[in-house]
Amino acid sequence: MRAALRRRFLLAAQTDSLAVLDDGIWSTRCLHCRSALQVRDDGEPLGLATLEHVVPQAWFGRRAAAALTALVNDDADDPRNLALACARCNHGKGKGHDARGPGDVRAREVVAALLATRLSRWRDPTAAPTR
Repeated sequence: MRAALRRRFLLAAQTDSLAVLDDGIWSTRCLHCRSALQVRDDGEPLGLATLEHVVPQAWFGRRAAAALTALVNDDADDPRNLALACARCNHGKGKGHDARGPGDVRAREVVAALLATRLSRWRDPTAAPTR
């Protein structure tokens, strides 16, 4: 796995207020279904952990998604837009809501709700626990 992707995984874990670091493993819950997920402290995902772009990357620059992308500084890789999700949920969102695009009212509602959840779980990375 590329170092840049591992850094994004690690940043998603460090900025998740539910994530706990113990013996070099970050443990948290899927943004969608709350199943247990783990990431090593070097950013390597364990098991079914995937990196979720809460507001889909393809939605950036689209007028219908402007209000959502503004919440993450119009940057798909802004840490507030990165979350950990299980593979099943992440791929399901990609095939469903993400694919329908920001012009679909229901897709925007789902993404807005997920972003609200991510932002409610936000922790400043400088406040992340170290062990």
